[in-house]
Amino acid sequence: MKYNIEHIYASQSEIGEAPLWVPEEESLYWTDTQSNSIWRMRLTDGAVIRWRVSLPVTALMRREGDGFLLVTKTGLAFWESRTNVCELIANPLAGRTHLSFNDGVIDRQGRLITGTMNHVKLSPPDGCLYRLDGNLTLNLLDSGLSVANGIGVSPDGKTVYLSEQFKGRILTYDYDTESGILGNRRVFAKLPEAEGLPDGITVDAEGFVWNCHWGGSLITRYTPAGKKDLQITMPVPIIACLAFAGDGLSDLYVTTGWYGMNSKDRKKKSGAGDLFRIKTGFKGLREPRFKG
Repeated sequence: MKYNIEHIYASQSEIGEAPLWVPEEESLYWTDTQSNSIWRMRLTDGAVIRWRVSLPVTALMRREGDGFLLVTKTGLAFWESRTNVCELIANPLAGRTHLSFNDGVIDRQGRLITGTMNHVKLSPPDGCLYRLDGNLTLNLLDSGLSVANGIGVSPDGKTVYLSEQFKGRILTYDYDTESGILGNRRVFAKLPEAEGLPDGITVDAEGFVWNCHWGGSLITRYTPAGKKDLQITMPVPIIACLAFAGDGLSDLYVTTGWYGMNSKDRKKKSGAGDLFRIKTGFKGLREPRFKG
């Protein structure tokens, strides 16, 4: 099936990440990890605001109260959009300058699951997964990962999906929703080398897993058993992250990047780094908020 891919906004993000739907604002937020930027677009009229924040933000999530929880390269933080103030709350990587936080998701119980990476040498298995609880305690969940990237949670909360980017595969875990412990790590899907590397993940209302292909110009939807269900070819090569948003959570918004592209390639793919929308016919899940 051929999908209509709409070019929505020319943010020209070097690495556009972490689209987040905030229904009470009728707005979509996203980040540019290379320019310390947070964007907000109000979908009703297309009005856009950009904040430059004090920390190198890579992902953002709503808190149950006011404000946002940020994943940044240098730790986890709270952020208030009205004041544009960031408050660092956890950084277990302090002193290890080759490591940084990368992506995150809120589990169905309101806790953060977030991953790390070696940003100096990408392939070593130096990445870890952590869980941040509502009382702001940080717990190590797994280690030995070659860039812990996109993270998703099944509708019932009992399965976690992770893009182990530089192994070219998506992993899956059993997740104890009471204790917040991961177990039974296994391979969910392996990407062919020609299709790029796995990046951002979201899980839809049917429990199917959507994955972005960094450098592959593709989005793949997988069944809960890890079989390819469909693929969408995008007009730009670097597909970073995606989220369902809008009324009924029926539109898929996709963030992209131009990281590593030379000027000639950027001219050929002028939408690289911009925001896109796809009406897929599927619906997403309302993302939980951080209980802290």
